Amino acid sequence: MDERVDVSVVISTYNRCALLPAALAGALSQRAADITYEVLVVDNNSTDATPRTVESFMSRAPRLRYLFEPRQGVSHGRNTGISQAKGAIIAFTDDDVVVSPDWVAQIKRALDEHPEVDFVGGKVLPRWPAKPPAWLTREHWSPLAITDFGDSPFYVNSGRPLCLVCASLAFRREVFEEVGLFSPDFLRCQDHELQVRLWQAKRQGMYVPDIAATANVQAERMTKAYHRRWYVTHGKFCAQMRLRSITDLSDGERIVSELPNLVTLFGTPISLCREVIRECLHWSSAALRSNEARAFFHENRVRDLLAYIGASYRQHAASRKHSHLGEVRAFTKALWRRKSRVARDRNLRSRKKITWA
Repeated sequence: MDERVDVSVVISTYNRCALLPAALAGALSQRAADITYEVLVVDNNSTDATPRTVESFMSRAPRLRYLFEPRQGVSHGRNTGISQAKGAIIAFTDDDVVVSPDWVAQIKRALDEHPEVDFVGGKVLPRWPAKPPAWLTREHWSPLAITDFGDSPFYVNSGRPLCLVCASLAFRREVFEEVGLFSPDFLRCQDHELQVRLWQAKRQGMYVPDIAATANVQAERMTKAYHRRWYVTHGKFCAQMRLRSITDLSDGERIVSELPNLVTLFGTPISLCREVIRECLHWSSAALRSNEARAFFHENRVRDLLAYIGASYRQHAASRKHSHLGEVRAFTKALWRRKSRVARDRNLRSRKKITWA
């Protein structure tokens, strides 16, 4: 294919030949008008009939290409797709997702109309295999990789760091040249980690609800056991990417590049301790009111936070320069300095108010 390519669609797949045809049919039947696009399927070392499944489409879909990546992991698969993509825009979806008929067109339109953004993503709505349990409300959608932030577009950046999921996500090519590829160090949260790097680099994306897709929700993901495991794993990976260490939790989860005044104990921001206590109180309150959905939500928040704290402690223990007692001393001094600074700033603001009055 020697013609110019506007959008390259990358699908990394592993042993899902039963689901892949629906994803391919959706990606290959786009109403793209004069937009040229290609679809790259990256076989991430599948042992099922994935190669034959893709081959069955290739005879009638010249824009489809098959790639093989033997290194296991979706980051490796997506990075292989990036390396072979010809488009100025590289879009991602998954092998269990069906994108809307105008998905490519909406991605191209959004990035053309908004040169100030580097990536765009949209809704990923669920296709339930059965009626979901009563507790599985929208606030429990994160472990299902489905997303609906409403019907109005908005920026996602350091001031509003909401993660757009890779089931329906597209980047300008130069993003990868400047901030790097998906990190193979993360078995989960790869899209989140990449977006954190972008926010730290003062870049931003946009949530565009018209960039829509639907995703199969596997039956095992509709169990509380799965959600509990997911939050524990999520907390560990957030610690690995130091997400809360570069996040000002007192300012609405604002991502910043440096927090020189952040007070930590054994590598963990002290604000997390307050957050754990707060979530435990919410959990108890919801349980006493027999609100199963809210109680389970706060239970999982506690699991996420404790997993983060535990992983942070282990990382810090491997590299710390002080003893436990020295760590506590350093923490106490930092906390005292912070309180003194806050009191000084408060007094200064009070004096300014009196002066203006």
